[in-house]
Amino acid sequence: MNRQAYLATGRMIALLEGFSKLRVHVHGKENIPKGGVIFAVNHFTRIETMLLPYHIHQLTGVPVWSLAHASLFAGPLGRFLDMMGAVSTRNPDRDRVMVKTLLTGEANWIIFPEGRMVKDKELFRQRRLLPSIGERPHSGAATLALRTEFYRQRLTQLEHSAPEEVARLKGLFQIAELAPVVQGKCWIVPVNITYYPLRARENALSSLAGLFMKEMSLRLREEILTEGSMLLSGVDIDVRFGEAIDPALYLRGNAIQADIASREPIGFDDRLPSLDDMKRASGKLMERCMASIYQLTTVNHDHLFASMLRAYPFKSIAEDDFRRRVFLLATQCLSSTDCHRHRSLTTGQVSLLTDDRYHKYSEFIQIAQEKGVVVLRDGELVKDRAKFSAPFELQRARIDNPLGVIANEVLPLTVLQREVHLTAWLPGRMVKNRVAALLEREAKDEFAKDYAQFYLENESKPPEVGAPLLLQGRSRRLGVVLVHGLLSVPAQMLELGRYLQERGFWVYLVRLRGHGTSPEDLARRTGREWVESVDLGYALMSALCDRVVLGGFSFGGGVALDCAARIPQVAGVFAVCPPQRLLDISSRFAPAVNVWNRVMDAIKYQWAKKEFVESVPERPELNYTRIPVSALRAMERFMRGLEPKLAKIGVPVLVAQAEWDPVVDPQGSQRLFEMLGSAKKKYLMFPLQRHGILAGSGSHEVHAALGSFVEELLARAVSHPALEAPKLPGAEATTP
Repeated sequence: MNRQAYLATGRMIALLEGFSKLRVHVHGKENIPKGGVIFAVNHFTRIETMLLPYHIHQLTGVPVWSLAHASLFAGPLGRFLDMMGAVSTRNPDRDRVMVKTLLTGEANWIIFPEGRMVKDKELFRQRRLLPSIGERPHSGAATLALRTEFYRQRLTQLEHSAPEEVARLKGLFQIAELAPVVQGKCWIVPVNITYYPLRARENALSSLAGLFMKEMSLRLREEILTEGSMLLSGVDIDVRFGEAIDPALYLRGNAIQADIASREPIGFDDRLPSLDDMKRASGKLMERCMASIYQLTTVNHDHLFASMLRAYPFKSIAEDDFRRRVFLLATQCLSSTDCHRHRSLTTGQVSLLTDDRYHKYSEFIQIAQEKGVVVLRDGELVKDRAKFSAPFELQRARIDNPLGVIANEVLPLTVLQREVHLTAWLPGRMVKNRVAALLEREAKDEFAKDYAQFYLENESKPPEVGAPLLLQGRSRRLGVVLVHGLLSVPAQMLELGRYLQERGFWVYLVRLRGHGTSPEDLARRTGREWVESVDLGYALMSALCDRVVLGGFSFGGGVALDCAARIPQVAGVFAVCPPQRLLDISSRFAPAVNVWNRVMDAIKYQWAKKEFVESVPERPELNYTRIPVSALRAMERFMRGLEPKLAKIGVPVLVAQAEWDPVVDPQGSQRLFEMLGSAKKKYLMFPLQRHGILAGSGSHEVHAALGSFVEELLARAVSHPALEAPKLPGAEATTP
């Protein structure tokens, strides 16, 4: 191997990787031992053949050669692979070269056995990996490791008893010094490479290939489609190294040990007396290696969606039900397994139940519809069972049936499959109840953790006023989610919540993150976290009730409107005194204070920073008395971002405003109302002189108006199953 060419090629690969949209994540590098290593990898594409040697060389500092399929060595790619240290599968000296470099530690090797690994993973799960007849998986990595350790042990044992044979073997393998070989060790390291998302689509590379290559094999077309999508569209590549396997443990049989100790010359291609034992040892080692490779799979959303679709016992399933089952898998069930999870499964999964803002579900359904795996009819997924019958010996499977391949990929993960099947067979009502209970517990645990971390004596309120609260109703036809204002707590909405509960509605009082604890907690929070808090409330209530109404006070009304803009399934939304223009002086000078803080950070004068502004709240038993400047700025950014979304709200809306509000400018809430896109909207002005109109004198009229709005939505839902919007007065402003 030309070392300079090898290093130059590695630098070029690093450069190409940087320009592409590939994101390579390496896990388990601590599992790579010293000595000669065979990396047995589960996939075989041009991208892996190029990228993996570079990344392993970066980790070990030892040259990495790979065994590549002979078809890849045609044309310019062949010269490139040769510079990388790749050896063709048709090279007559390949095995001797590989054993020699592993004995001497000159290089490590990568072998991609996927060319004939078990395509239908159901066979592996049923322990039918090694059929007595028919095509068997490749065991090249296992055979190579066993031959390497066979000769290492033979050289060790015969060093003094048969020097002539040792000298012959040293010449055969071009070994200059015997000591490093005797003291060395050969290992097999299983490696799993998982792509997410894996989409084989027409792309610029496949179009160019079609122009210049009139005849293209199915295999080549599959690889260009897959790799072009990866390079141009972006994909996460998780490279995971498993625990090293010692092949010497499989050479303990008497017949094999007799051949190792034999003083008779044994040629490299001679048939050993212990050949049958060596084959059995190779099979066992290969099975262990493949089992490890499959267990290293990085589970992602596509795996969960495809597995659930495969395991669901009926032909059709409602979309909402399907998403809830996958949500349970992604949160509760995966945590009880030892599966490796994609980073997108280590954070909150509520978006699966709400607006799917990370497009996990929509992208899966899009490819499912394109490939004919499902048909979407009136909110139900109707699946084609034949797509999961696993004809994975076909080279076109990854193109024509990618979801079947994806579901097949995680079949060896037995614990995961158990959870998938248990969840698939749960009755729909039980799924809803489990989702609701899980979300309620998640919100309570989050508050308890935040309260313990940020509690301030003589400043934090009692935990019972800051905790989220679920109020049980009498009917599951419609539930209400209530959102408190900035600087406040869920208890701010309790009077309205009790009022609605008495009328039979389920009510959930959301806690916006950073509230109910201390101002220091709120100073850390962002609009994204407040959105997630309300989304959790919506997801919880939608699991309990058929339809959900959102309502919020002050800034909470703005967050409720944002949720309604993103989730068209919301039945309606009301906002009480939603901010658009703030008259509070501390909020007016917040932008200037924020700029001042940045200046102080730049010159390192931390003592001069103005992080909090003192306040005299209307309800000091609930609200913070110090306002974090950063929270005011976050609120203003959120409301500015909300403005263009208001036109997207098509559900019925009610805006209620105090006529002489000292905090929120009524003209601002009126302008917010005019921006709403709903044809069914109403603006109510109450003759009150305070901001907090949901409690105290005159609040009963506000409660009654909001209750009438919710009851009208319920009446419309009952009388019209299609849930048309209730007939409200138009855009005119009225007073009760």
